[in-house]
Amino acid sequence: MFKNHPKGLLGASLSNMGERFGFYIMMAILTLFISSKFGLDETTTGYIYSAFYASTYVLALIGGLIADKTRNYKGTILTGIILMAVGYLIIAVPTPTPVPDLPMYLTLTCAGLFVIAFGNGLFKGNLQALVGQMYDRPEYAKHRDTGFQVFYMFINVGGFVAPFIAVGLRNWWLEVNNFDYNAALPELCHKYLSHGNAMDVTGLENLQKYAQEVVIDGRIIPADLTAFCNQYLDVFNRGFQYAFMAAIVAMFISLVIYMINKKTFPDPAQKKSGRAAETSREEIKMSAEEIRRRIWALFAVFGIVIFFWFSFHQNGYSLTYFARDYINLDIININIYFTTLKGAELFQCVNPFFVVFLTPVIMWIFGTLRKKDKEPSTPKKIGIGMGIAALGYVFLLACSIALPAKDTLSTMSSEALNVMRITPMVMVGMYFILTVAELFISPLGLSFVSKVAPPHLQGLMQGCWLAATAIGNILLFIGGILYTSVPLWACWLVFAAACGLSMIVMLLMVKWLEKVAK
Repeated sequence: MFKNHPKGLLGASLSNMGERFGFYIMMAILTLFISSKFGLDETTTGYIYSAFYASTYVLALIGGLIADKTRNYKGTILTGIILMAVGYLIIAVPTPTPVPDLPMYLTLTCAGLFVIAFGNGLFKGNLQALVGQMYDRPEYAKHRDTGFQVFYMFINVGGFVAPFIAVGLRNWWLEVNNFDYNAALPELCHKYLSHGNAMDVTGLENLQKYAQEVVIDGRIIPADLTAFCNQYLDVFNRGFQYAFMAAIVAMFISLVIYMINKKTFPDPAQKKSGRAAETSREEIKMSAEEIRRRIWALFAVFGIVIFFWFSFHQNGYSLTYFARDYINLDIININIYFTTLKGAELFQCVNPFFVVFLTPVIMWIFGTLRKKDKEPSTPKKIGIGMGIAALGYVFLLACSIALPAKDTLSTMSSEALNVMRITPMVMVGMYFILTVAELFISPLGLSFVSKVAPPHLQGLMQGCWLAATAIGNILLFIGGILYTSVPLWACWLVFAAACGLSMIVMLLMVKWLEKVAK
């Protein structure tokens, strides 16, 4: 797999894999943790989730500027790893649930998320810039797309394992405290603690039934529902915080791998100095004209991918809530020696699994087409990927037509809810389609940026790619608003339309982008 690739690719890939392992532990459970920890509804949680996810990419732009100005890419990356570990520590420290002071504890959690986002900003874009510069040497240049696909695959090895660790630790802690997992209970518990017996009758009946079912020993309805709700919420969320501790371990592993392989990475500062000494005034003038063309092309692509990330990153938000509310999770019940793996968060492993599984397949297809001189250009691949993403949401739309809207679920009995729920294969199919789209867009987009970006703006342009992703993430909250206020089919139609229209615009620009990339 690493044949014909620079020596530093393996070290960079492994370091990134460790960092992404910790990050995806958090992302697998973040929205459900915020909802269950603080009793926030899906829309309010969405504002926090959108702000955090967007900040991880906005701050990547700042990280690129810092690295470009200081010419210390490697030191900037190292600082990012350490900051992320500190951020995970802030949110991993166990605190009581329900929280005694909502503003204070929510602010503390948001502060931890900001530290993680800032560390991620220093790390992510600059490591990608280093990988891109490994392929500036003529003997590696033609393998650039393949190199980024390998790099991207290693990211998702960590992403595949992470949800199992997150769910396993949470459910293990529940079982240690004599409880089973029930996805609906945290929301019902918060409603009961807010309204008491005045909560809606159906909700109260469901709470009593679920409370009886989750107590492992005795199967008796708890006499004091208030005490039960307090205890279940505390145990449920402490398990989440233990999962965040596992993310700290992952960051330490990433740090060790990075330090061992640091010498194999290129030094952009030295490369820039060498080029500056060799460049004539005439070449600088010509480069200025070329720089403008390249930047315009990059920003055109950035504008397109905004809509992909707006749709794709619903996987940790509205799609996770959809899995919690509409998928029959009882079918997913994996017993291992220390706990039972069950929960909506497990679907977060499907996408990285398909990335790892499909990357060699996609590479083989592109390699075969390349030998026949029929391989699509990188811009055309991105346009095709947008169309595939649109098809994914059309598929989910078709599966959701007969399902009731989210705002009607609270009026349904537990029996009616069980009958309504659909097979987990819907989520597997959805993530399969989105993964194929992702493989046409994300690693190849990184490759396109590293190839087209002016040499002295590598870190900044990688940061701009991530900033474009940030804009898409700022819009994520719209998914929560749609999910809770319109029929499900209408919610998914919005994402299908966004990706479909982006595909059309991208394909219209292909010839121009191909010319700039030559």
